[in-house]
Amino acid sequence: MNTQQLKQYIIKFQSIIALLLMCIVLSFLSDSFLSGENAWNVMRQISVNVIISVGMTLIILTGGIDLSVGSILALSGAVTATLLKFGAEFIDMNLYIGFTLMGALVGGTLAGTVLGWFNGLTITRFKVPPFVATLAMLTIARGLTMLLTGGFPITGLGNNMAFIGTGWFLGIPMPVWISALIVLAAAVVTKKTTLGRHIYAIGGNETAAALSGLKIKKVKMMVYAIAGALAGIGGIIVTSRLDSAQPNAGFGFELDSIAAVVIGGTSLSGGKGTIMGTVQGALIIGILNNGLVLLNVSPFWQQVIKGFVILLAVVIEKFNSKEE
Repeated sequence: MNTQQLKQYIIKFQSIIALLLMCIVLSFLSDSFLSGENAWNVMRQISVNVIISVGMTLIILTGGIDLSVGSILALSGAVTATLLKFGAEFIDMNLYIGFTLMGALVGGTLAGTVLGWFNGLTITRFKVPPFVATLAMLTIARGLTMLLTGGFPITGLGNNMAFIGTGWFLGIPMPVWISALIVLAAAVVTKKTTLGRHIYAIGGNETAAALSGLKIKKVKMMVYAIAGALAGIGGIIVTSRLDSAQPNAGFGFELDSIAAVVIGGTSLSGGKGTIMGTVQGALIIGILNNGLVLLNVSPFWQQVIKGFVILLAVVIEKFNSKEE
């Protein structure tokens, strides 16, 4: 193996190499890091970020960005909790509609889907830059969450709801099962379907994609709707795990999501990246957070360290792009 081949090998597997090195270092610094209990703890912690990051990957592959996923997560969780506990009451019509658990879950996921679709509509129909459109949605969704909850948590959602976020099935936590199924589905979509090919084509060269006849607006709206739906599912898991819909849920989740995507090797300019790379990025972020907690590092320093890791990942990605 010559130097050039070795360099390409390192670039291709840089996320896995970084992950292994981090695990080796933390195993020496903390006796409890390699315990089975801690491993499942890490997997549960990263499950929501993995789900959100899958949607973020699809968006970034098209050359876009979504800053609203954390707020959409909070609103979807609040909608789910409200429907499950209080139902929907229409006073003027003297009508009350109660919801089963499944109905509430569908309602929460649908709320996220609609908000994501609205992001896509704003970006494609009104030509608003994704950064601006989703930044506006961040504020809108957070405000709607406060209005719906009155600024107070909605608690006491029942054991069936709690099972989604805290239960185990065949020895594996439910959030891990859910995130694994979503990752599998997204990997198939990006690798084996026409939609996946169109996503990469649009991110690689949108002008060429338009000239070749791809329905760019339709694909982008679909991608943002999918990301919204996944944020909604993330909101349901967070609400279930806490047994309450918190008005401030999801704060900062968009940053962890973008970090996972970038660290996983997806190019911020679009057209390059994989779902499995994003999973590796989410693992790196999760293990980093877990290791810093085990080492009793101050939460303030944790933010500083995480910020530098994200910056380093972007610099490496830009350097690799120039090399290619």
